[in-house]
Amino acid sequence: HPQLVTGWRFKKRPGIESLLQQLAPLYEIVVFTSETGMTAYPLIDSVDPHGFVSYRLFRDATRYMDGHHVKDISCLNRDPAKVVVVDCRREAFCLQPYNGLALPRWDGSSDDRALYDLAAFLKSNYALEEDPLAAFKRRRTQLEEEEQQRMAELAQGKKPTGLFLGALAGRLWPRSKQQ
Repeated sequence: HPQLVTGWRFKKRPGIESLLQQLAPLYEIVVFTSETGMTAYPLIDSVDPHGFVSYRLFRDATRYMDGHHVKDISCLNRDPAKVVVVDCRREAFCLQPYNGLALPRWDGSSDDRALYDLAAFLKSNYALEEDPLAAFKRRRTQLEEEEQQRMAELAQGKKPTGLFLGALAGRLWPRSKQQ
């Protein structure tokens, strides 16, 4: 919150520098935010002093739909089959839902591990697949079907079967390559 003396202060989500450092050699990293450039540019500079971020896209590059800023990857001049959007709001990638990966919203906790887990997930597990995005989409669809089944069981008053989303990476990306 702003104060007259200190102005706005922002806290970095744990793991952001590690994520950028680990993934920059493997991926083209683009920050695509619904914030304005005036707000986001200095924040990106502070979390990325080494220049790992290749491009920065701001609110003016989003589409405003149904009260939300939506990231339309069809406008990126990149093969959409090779793009993964990471955001904490599913609405942000609703135009291409199978290209999206929703992270839990950060509550400000210093114990948060989401970005460390994401870096490990993208770094090690994507390397196991010949077509990483196709495998991601296939496994995401499977996970969504399991979640729908779990919700239906809860609605019927049954005890849900199987695991919940807590083991997301392990369920999306098994340790051995699938045949």
